[in-house]
Amino acid sequence: MQSTESRPQSQTQAALPVRAALVPEAGADFELRQLSLDTDLQPEEVLVRVVATGICQTDLHARGGDMGTSFPAVFGHEGAGVVERVGSAVDGINPGDHVVMSYTYCGTCGPCRAGRHSYCVHHVDLNFGGARPDGSNALYEGETEIHGHFFGQSSFSTHAIASQRNLVVVDRELDLEQLAPLGCGMQTGAGAVLNSLRVPAGASIAVFGTGGVGLAAVMAAAAAGASTIVAVDLVPERLELALELGATNVIDVRGGDLLGKLRELVPEGLDYIVEVTGRPEMLNIAVDALAPLGTAGLVGGSPLGTTAPIQMNTLLGGRSVMGIAQGDSIPQVFLPRLIELQRRGRFPFERLVRFYEFDEINEAIADMQSGKTIKPVLRMPPLPHDPTTED
Repeated sequence: MQSTESRPQSQTQAALPVRAALVPEAGADFELRQLSLDTDLQPEEVLVRVVATGICQTDLHARGGDMGTSFPAVFGHEGAGVVERVGSAVDGINPGDHVVMSYTYCGTCGPCRAGRHSYCVHHVDLNFGGARPDGSNALYEGETEIHGHFFGQSSFSTHAIASQRNLVVVDRELDLEQLAPLGCGMQTGAGAVLNSLRVPAGASIAVFGTGGVGLAAVMAAAAAGASTIVAVDLVPERLELALELGATNVIDVRGGDLLGKLRELVPEGLDYIVEVTGRPEMLNIAVDALAPLGTAGLVGGSPLGTTAPIQMNTLLGGRSVMGIAQGDSIPQVFLPRLIELQRRGRFPFERLVRFYEFDEINEAIADMQSGKTIKPVLRMPPLPHDPTTED
């Protein structure tokens, strides 16, 4: 719903013109529009000039209205850029710092106090609510309020307002354009293997779905020393790439009987399965394909209300299903680990990336949906008035 309230005077005084990909209503294409961003920062907020941003399937679910975000809205949640200004309470982040943006959280609820930030009690509201925690927004088109702060950033814009909680400061020598996908997709897939399931050396694992998240899981399983890594998909080119990235076996689901083929490869059952597709029938197969005491990690998001049938007696063999959000990652800890693995050649996520200019956003999405591109990353145009463009 559009706000009919007038813009506060402070926003008029502190308005920064930005170019953003606006979705006017659920299911519509992205439209590049000139908006204004209120840069009167709250104490814990940070103004970031966006250099690049990945496109994630979650952005498309949200665009379709599946995540409960109101419209008109600006999405994007895999941003990377340069800090321009910080709020009065921000500590450890300074203008000029290079940062990767990730999900946000409240920092005060039980899971947050326990260090399980991705399971924040307020996760849905803070990341999908389309507003700040206090209900306000910083994006406007004329006098019309635009729903932003998606994942605490809305990085489909030349500037974004984030908070110190969802920023990871990185070395200025690193390529921000390459690092953009780390903030969600890469940390989710890799974290599911390394943090959530803690796959040990010698284990067997299958990954259902070899898009960006799934291939991150494949690479992480290889880095962990898993002895059997089965990649499952219906796009032959992705399965070929999975083999290059560490999979020991691949299964093309177009051939049918996925469960039978998994049992043929690993007769005793798999120790771990990462389910990325979000399709109910795939979760059912995952549980059936587990070894006793095995675990299926559900990573893929589905439309709200989706249910999956599971053979209940199968769980009595000590098998379990684990729901996984953001790969159980604390971004400030885990992203530097992934960057180091990449430096050593053990997590070559750059092989998944294809770059597009910002005004090619709809083309990039079409290529992702067709399977032509695994991980599209949008490059933002430099802004002539921006004093940090030479960083």
